[in-house]
Amino acid sequence: MLPKLNENERINIERVQKVSFPRYGMKKQENMMNYRMATTADLDALVGLLKQLTELEEDFDFDEVSHRRGLEMLVAKQPDCCIMVAEENGTVLGMASGQFVISTACGAPSLWVEDVVIDRSLRGKGIGTELLQTLQSWAQSVGGVRMQLLADKDNAPALKFYEKTGWKRTNFVGMRKMM
Repeated sequence: MLPKLNENERINIERVQKVSFPRYGMKKQENMMNYRMATTADLDALVGLLKQLTELEEDFDFDEVSHRRGLEMLVAKQPDCCIMVAEENGTVLGMASGQFVISTACGAPSLWVEDVVIDRSLRGKGIGTELLQTLQSWAQSVGGVRMQLLADKDNAPALKFYEKTGWKRTNFVGMRKMM
């Protein structure tokens, strides 16, 4: 659990929860991409995005029941974690989730980023960059000092995207153990 927020910090989170960015640059256009925290009303769209993501990742299979349960848990735990969505005209087109852990290396909260996915028809248009910047702004507003993620080693487009947006490779090897 993160520290209690004072009124100024709460206002800052509310500002980050509803941010609009013009699509494809900063010129004002009719279609605006909106970046906000997910709600339970978004669950069907988020499950659909996770289906697209599991098609790219070898370590995970699509399991609608488990994915929906995990998404419900994340939405219920906000603001200690966050699913940030990108939507246009009421349609969710992208997502990125973040959960805080306490980093002993930093002596502060660190955001574990997962499930970064943009609808396949819109990849490469800057939506992922804005989505992660919005997630970072939210994390910083509640005391986060670092973000970290794992990426599929065979997903070259994702690795290129992360490096292009300032992420650095580490010497850590991802491991897991089912319980």
